[in-house]
Amino acid sequence: MNFDLLLPITLIVGIVYTIKAVVDARLRRHIVNAGGSVEVVNSLLRDELLRRRHSSLRWGIVLLTVALGFGLIEWFGWKEVTPGLIAVLAGATGLGNLLFFVISRRIVQSG
Repeated sequence: MNFDLLLPITLIVGIVYTIKAVVDARLRRHIVNAGGSVEVVNSLLRDELLRRRHSSLRWGIVLLTVALGFGLIEWFGWKEVTPGLIAVLAGATGLGNLLFFVISRRIVQSG
């Protein structure tokens, strides 16, 4: 593994995530300080909690299907990167997103 490339990428992702968190926190603080009603603040917090839950659900499903894709690759003994191997990983990612879509629609309809 090439750690000379991995370290800067990880650093950039960390910086971007930190900036996003700070901007989101300032936006929430601005809304609260602007004299927003209690209903608006509660709605904002409730929507944010729902987005976080859905985000965790999506990443869990997608990572699980990608892991299954890697498992298939290992099971079939594929060692070289080929279009078929990339297709298995892309298909696993797509399947994970589709599963999330179906599950999230059922959650919304039942809730």
